[in-house]
Amino acid sequence: MNSELKILKLKVSTNAKTLLDISFTINSSTALVGQSGSGKSLTLKAFLNMLPSNLKKNFDYKSDFELNSKNIGYVPQNPFTSLSPLTKISKQFFCPYDKQLELIKLIGLEKDSLEKYPMQLSGGQLQRLVIAIAISTNPKILLLDEPTTALDTTNKKLILNLLNKIKKQFSIKILFVTHDIMSVTDICEDIIILNDGLICENGKLDDIIDNPTNEYTKQLLASSFSNREFRC
Repeated sequence: MNSELKILKLKVSTNAKTLLDISFTINSSTALVGQSGSGKSLTLKAFLNMLPSNLKKNFDYKSDFELNSKNIGYVPQNPFTSLSPLTKISKQFFCPYDKQLELIKLIGLEKDSLEKYPMQLSGGQLQRLVIAIAISTNPKILLLDEPTTALDTTNKKLILNLLNKIKKQFSIKILFVTHDIMSVTDICEDIIILNDGLICENGKLDDIIDNPTNEYTKQLLASSFSNREFRC
């Protein structure tokens, strides 16, 4: 198992205002949870070095690997916009064909999927493919941006089961970004509650679900329970 990834400081600001100021540790699998505008997207963009040029970033971390494009895998919310519609799936991987076949088997698709175009596959199939592409370079950390939000209940379960399989089979850390606490209960060990660019609560996921101490966390839990569709 890899050692922990310590984000000693992640601060994003304009000339006049601090938008994000957090520090946290990823041991294995961590959920980053908050409503729209809480700072989740800024966190992801900071990791991916994709912040707008008008924002300043102060990013300091401690780890046994560099946070660069080689070591970071990224899975966006919408697979339709992350793949080239005019390019066969096999041409969108970053690994040899033999490894593509291994990954296709891992995600439960037939090998002829590699010779198809994105429009020939369903949303659930595409999201599994995007995950396979993201881990094809053997990254050290996998960033997940609401990967189940656009899917139906059946495909949500498939994606979460796949992510659990990947977590167990590969030595890879997971940062799962979502607004829905209940969507990460079966995959993440730790949780960070983000509100207005600050961490208002963090710790073991089960402990915080069972005994939240912050009012914002209680509101997120209430909203998640009322809108819950399933529990794996």
